[in-house]
Amino acid sequence: MHVMDMFNLNGKIAVITGGAGKYGYQIVEALAEAGATVYVASRNRKNNAERLSDLIKQNYKIRFAEFDLENSDSIISMCDEIYAKENKVDILVNNAVLRVSPTDTSCADAFSRSMNANATGLFIISKAFGDRMAKAGYGSIINIGSYMGILGPDYFLYQGTDMLSSDGMMPGDYFFHKGGMTNYTRFLAGHYGQHGVRVNCAELGGLFNNQPEKFVKRYCEKTMLGRMANDTDLKGLILYLASDASLYMTGAIIPLDGGYSAK
Repeated sequence: MHVMDMFNLNGKIAVITGGAGKYGYQIVEALAEAGATVYVASRNRKNNAERLSDLIKQNYKIRFAEFDLENSDSIISMCDEIYAKENKVDILVNNAVLRVSPTDTSCADAFSRSMNANATGLFIISKAFGDRMAKAGYGSIINIGSYMGILGPDYFLYQGTDMLSSDGMMPGDYFFHKGGMTNYTRFLAGHYGQHGVRVNCAELGGLFNNQPEKFVKRYCEKTMLGRMANDTDLKGLILYLASDASLYMTGAIIPLDGGYSAK
């Protein structure tokens, strides 16, 4: 097979959770540009349709599905709905994340809600799609992690900004569930590998999203490339992990952070 053909996703069915954000848009764009039919699943179908309208106008094969990451029945129903329409799913991207209010990071109820969505929800959706992929004998699951899942907090980046909670905390729940996602990726890779299903995790960091100037300057100084991630930096890695170009890669934890975690 020609190397460029390995990246072709024509005929592939992809499902991404949470496609309206800056990371999500890049993921949808990359998969659609490579030829996949992309189902974008979230709570708000209308919001996704509006956010992705430019891609839809370009006649990319983008579809929408509704589900609630906090509701197990909703997750299973969404999976059933897509399989009923397509009879297969080749690619699952676990991108959706519930972010509790920054002022609630030390609240037990908010932490519990975060775990229900971001830990239990991840377990349910990965099993729902992973089991069917295993039965078919192929598939790629891509978990969207964070450098906060492999490193401790650096409060210096946030000092003097409004990015911390009212009690001065970083999002402890985020560190917890992204750290769990990292090792759960290895577990899933081991569990499903014998059935031809690959599971990898992209540990992302530093996407520019109009953060305070002080934070941006400090973060850039911490990276080897001296900048934050832009609106296309994620696309290449996603395509690689989704495509046949990575058929021998599974259980990989891949930092994509400009070298931040390598210092």
